[in-house]
Amino acid sequence: MKKLFVLLAFILSSASFILSQDREVKMEKYVPDFKFKEGIYLNFNQVKMNNPMPATRIVSETPHDDPDFYNKLLSAKKVTYFDEFGIQQTLSVNNIWGFCRNGVVFIKVGEGFSRVTVIGGICHFVANITTYNSRYNDPYYYNPYYYNPYSYSRYGYPPMSNTSTEMKQYLIDFETGKIMDYDEKSLEVLLMKDPELHDEYVGLKRKKRKQYKFLYIRKFNEKNPIYFPVDN
Repeated sequence: MKKLFVLLAFILSSASFILSQDREVKMEKYVPDFKFKEGIYLNFNQVKMNNPMPATRIVSETPHDDPDFYNKLLSAKKVTYFDEFGIQQTLSVNNIWGFCRNGVVFIKVGEGFSRVTVIGGICHFVANITTYNSRYNDPYYYNPYYYNPYSYSRYGYPPMSNTSTEMKQYLIDFETGKIMDYDEKSLEVLLMKDPELHDEYVGLKRKKRKQYKFLYIRKFNEKNPIYFPVDN
């Protein structure tokens, strides 16, 4: 009886192992012409799994096949959709990671969405960032031709505000989804995953490190390819 029990346990464990092997996810190496699935990314993990929320689950008055669907949808403050359990949910557009359209990935940064131009172990993109500046107590500000008693601050000077927009470059650590500034310090941290490239890069003179950032991003991505799940 004991031998029979051991035999049955062995058969069951073997069967379980075979089934788990069958369920293993097949992975496809990323290449420049790789096409991402269309939809909205609620988080970065959906990017890594190439598994966005499809447009068919989104509640919208705009037809899903409208070429301008995502621009119209994401110009609003909130997005309504049905989750995997069929329950209707509402999410602020500010909490969306990004979206994919025509196989191209866009990320939400600031008030807009920017195309991720380089995808790999180290991603790169450019975004337009708007900054707001306020001035409330400026002793050098004086306008003798303007007076509004309701617009003055408690310091006796009128509040001043202005906005400015600038293009900024960023990096994304594909392993964690962390967004980092496009500078030598950030790149050094990311290159640590490849000690050989890291040592080569930090061994350059400061001017060369600044000039060759993009070159080393490309080198890293070529040596350390990323993979995406393939549908069975």
